[in-house]
Amino acid sequence: MNKVAYLMILAILLFTGCSTDDAIVTNNNIPTVKTESAYTVLKEEDIIYAEGLSHNMTSTTPFAIPIKLDIYYPDNNSTNRPVYMFIHGGGFTGGIKHKPEIVDMANYYASRGWVFISIDYRTTEELGVIQGMTSEELLVYYRGIAPQEWLENALQGAQSSGEVQQATAMYIAQRDAKAALRWIVANASTYNINKDFITVGGASAGAITTIALGISNHEDFKDEITISDDPTLSTTNLSQTYNVRSMIYFWGSNIKLDVFESVYQLNQYERYDVNDPELFMAHGEAYDPVTPYQEALELQSIYNSLGIYNELATIMVPSISNPLVLVDAGHGAWDGEVNGKGLSELTFDFLVERQKLITE
Repeated sequence: MNKVAYLMILAILLFTGCSTDDAIVTNNNIPTVKTESAYTVLKEEDIIYAEGLSHNMTSTTPFAIPIKLDIYYPDNNSTNRPVYMFIHGGGFTGGIKHKPEIVDMANYYASRGWVFISIDYRTTEELGVIQGMTSEELLVYYRGIAPQEWLENALQGAQSSGEVQQATAMYIAQRDAKAALRWIVANASTYNINKDFITVGGASAGAITTIALGISNHEDFKDEITISDDPTLSTTNLSQTYNVRSMIYFWGSNIKLDVFESVYQLNQYERYDVNDPELFMAHGEAYDPVTPYQEALELQSIYNSLGIYNELATIMVPSISNPLVLVDAGHGAWDGEVNGKGLSELTFDFLVERQKLITE
């Protein structure tokens, strides 16, 4: 057999013997995903990704607690999967990573080839009781949990102890979300994740945290506290770095970045730059005092001024009185849609197009 014939036969054998799921590096290492549900979804729950300091109802000094995430991934042989980390809402006072709507979205994506990761994070539920404390006592009570300058800013602007705790929870939620992203990078090989295709998304407080995660620098919400004040920082894969490619925002706001700018005397042009991740927003126009539609328009304006690609889907929902009629969506519109497409399909289309993923 001559050399040319041998090479042709070898090529045919290699081609017919490997499915697309078996390919390790193809098409310049761009992941392949399915346009329809194609895989059984495997799930690992309550994986500890870090520890954080907390208080309970009776504690006088902070103690470490585990912080957990759930992973959904396809039952296939792909070694080149995109990843989507999702951050639940709850006003920084609560919320759960396994909210049914999040689980549905996780299965949508994982069944099409993504690794989908839903995280928990600390909220006011882990901040104990501060009612009746003086400012000095509170600074000691939350030492190691949030930076002194952040706490002082909260004390100046808050009208109640609940507002102080909510502002404090904004900081720890961000610290935890960044720790989760570093954990993902550190464990990418375990789940065959392509670290060049990272998406972060969230709803409400999760969207607020998403924007601050994608826009802030790696050191922000991390280096303001020392390991001597917060020993649990050593559990957060501090040596890892990440690059968020896309952000998904459901009915959120810019408030956390606004607070960060206020605390550290910055302006928005020191926060945003042309290298920030591309952005998809879904937000309804119905009245919402917590996360108004205007916040999405403001973000869009900032992105447009910098020339960063973004999309704003103004979502509608079925009317309660007549499900065949669509009306402006309000907060928490998981059933929101545009032109018959729901949130999972809208975001899928955005990610596939903008990340130039290969579809089958």
